[in-house]
Amino acid sequence: MRYILPLIALFASFSSLVSATALTYKLSPNEKACFFAWVEEKGAKVAFYFAVQAGGSFDVDYTVIGPNEKTIMEGSKERQGDFVFTANDVGEIRFCFNNEMSTFAEKFVDFEIAVENEQRAQLPLRQGTSPEQTSALEESIYKLSGQLSTINRNHKYFRTRENRNFSTVRSTERRIFNFSVVEGLLMVTMAGLQVFIVRFFFQGARKGYV
Repeated sequence: MRYILPLIALFASFSSLVSATALTYKLSPNEKACFFAWVEEKGAKVAFYFAVQAGGSFDVDYTVIGPNEKTIMEGSKERQGDFVFTANDVGEIRFCFNNEMSTFAEKFVDFEIAVENEQRAQLPLRQGTSPEQTSALEESIYKLSGQLSTINRNHKYFRTRENRNFSTVRSTERRIFNFSVVEGLLMVTMAGLQVFIVRFFFQGARKGYV
C-alpha cells in the first residue's frame, strides 16, 4: 500500500512526457494526406507506426519531413512500418501518406505517432523508503511499460495479418464463385450445342430418305 501513491505519481508524470496519436484514415485514390506532430525540445524520441489494413495491394507511399523541410525517412509501396528516431530540431514534423499510384482503390491506414522526451520521471521519496527501493520500483514500472508496448505492437501486427488473410480469403471466394458461374454457363452452352447438332444430323438424315 505504501507504494501506491508514488506509483500514481510516476504514471501521471510519465503520461505528461508522452504525447501520442492513434488514428485510422481512409486514403482515397490519388490522394496525399499529411499529419503533424510538434516536438518541443531537441533529443525527443519520435515513434511512428503505420499499417495498411485494407485496399488495393495493401501498400502505400510514405514520407516523414522534419521542421527544416529535410526528409527524415521515406518509402514506396510499403505495407507497414515501425520506426523510432531522434528529433534533432524543435518544430513541426510532417507525416505524409501518398496514394497517387492508385487510380480507383481506396485504402485504410492505421497509424500512430508518439513523441516522448528522453527525460525520465522520478518517483517522489517517502519517509521510511530508501532510494534503492524507489529505484527498483521505477525500473519495474519501466520494464512493464516496455512489455506493454511490445504486446501492443504484436497485437497491431497480428491484426494487420488477420485483415490481409481475410481479404485473401474473400478474394479467393469471389474467384471460385466466378469460375463456378463461368463453368456452369459453359456446360449449359455445350449441352445446348450438342442438342442442336444431334437434331441437325437427324433432320438431315430424314431429308435424305425422302
